[in-house]
Amino acid sequence: MPELRKDPIIDRWVIISTERGRRPSDFINIVEEKKDSFSPFSPGNEDMTTPEIFAIRPTDTPSNTPGWNLRVVPNKYPALRVEGHSNRRGEGIYDMMNGIGAHEVIIETPDKDQNLSDLDIPAIQNVFRVFKERILDLKKDIRLKYVMIFKNHGYVAGATLKHSHSQLIATPIIPKLVLEELEGAKSYYDLKERCIYCDIIRQEMKDNYRVVYDEDYFIAISPFAARSPFETWILPKEHFSHYETIDDNRMRHLSLTFKTVMQKLNVALQNPPYNLVLHKAPMQDNVMKHYHWHIEIMPKLTRFAGFEWGTGFYINPTSPEEAAQFLKEIVI
Repeated sequence: MPELRKDPIIDRWVIISTERGRRPSDFINIVEEKKDSFSPFSPGNEDMTTPEIFAIRPTDTPSNTPGWNLRVVPNKYPALRVEGHSNRRGEGIYDMMNGIGAHEVIIETPDKDQNLSDLDIPAIQNVFRVFKERILDLKKDIRLKYVMIFKNHGYVAGATLKHSHSQLIATPIIPKLVLEELEGAKSYYDLKERCIYCDIIRQEMKDNYRVVYDEDYFIAISPFAARSPFETWILPKEHFSHYETIDDNRMRHLSLTFKTVMQKLNVALQNPPYNLVLHKAPMQDNVMKHYHWHIEIMPKLTRFAGFEWGTGFYINPTSPEEAAQFLKEIVI
């Protein structure tokens, strides 16, 4: 019997279509990813990108030259630009403003054939550390209200280049989905005086139905109202609203958790395309007792079609309980 499940944070409904039940093997080889023979992100091609904003490299190597381990560059074709003023205005009933913000690319490795999950723990930790450093730097610009960090892995997930990279877009407004999460979490806190994410963590640890991986500082779960097969969340067990407050020790544990989860997904689904999104509190706001930063990983295994566009419902043919159990049993 199919189930309708309600997301406890933003009241979004999901259909868990168990009658369409699909195992991991049903999703394998949806798209064959091609290897790029050339990458503009590779060492020696630094002149093909915009000048680097930040880099991890030996101290004896100049900026924008080979020898780096990680680079951050402005996107060559930015969605938003730092220069200018917001100039909010109206045209009849329509509101608009200038497209100020920031759009950056984090080139995670000099090796075009390595994926983020292939890297060792210190290299993954460098990537997560750069996320923190870029947020803290952009936070100084009071025009910017939110920083979204995301990763598109694979053509189906929206990546135009195979060379492993993440992106950062800073916006002068708080995105709608983030507002929905903030408002849903605040409503729950006002009612129960507890963080809903902390309650989810406690319940998932107690029930152990949807836990994928559990370690000292982080937990990975298949969310109760998962939108698609093998959707996985990584959450800190302690309450933190702002990712940029993470310390080096927790960052190392986060890197270990991420690598373990991705290795499990790669074994189960044979290296699927996926989207990764860092959800965090708005950077100009103070500590929030009701909100909890987390990372969402969404393997791209199903398509968003007419029913989803018309209703806002997601149809998930694999239950989160089955997905979590399958991943948990994979030994890395």
